[in-house]
Amino acid sequence: MLKMKRVSETYDMRVFTDSGEYFGDVEECIVTQNKVFGWRVRATKNSFLNKVLGSAKGVIVPHQLVKSVGDVMIISKAAVPSYPEEEKES
Repeated sequence: MLKMKRVSETYDMRVFTDSGEYFGDVEECIVTQNKVFGWRVRATKNSFLNKVLGSAKGVIVPHQLVKSVGDVMIISKAAVPSYPEEEKES
C-alpha cells in the first residue's frame, strides 16, 4: 500500500544508502513545477558524506535516486560522490 508523506515531515530525516551506510540528513526539498526535483542532504558528524566531502556542507540528490521514504530515506548508491583516485608516483 502506498502511503503519502508531507514534505515537511522529511526535514531532518536520516538518509541511508541502499547498502546501509549513513549518508546524512535531509536539509531541504527542491520543488520545480509542482514536482520534487531533488533533496539537499547535509553532511553531519559521523556520516559517510562528511568523510567523502571533507569541508563541503552537503550535496543535492536527484529525486530519481531516492528509493524509499518512510522513517528514514533510502537512496541509491549511485548518489554517493566518487572521485578518481590519484595515481601514485613510483
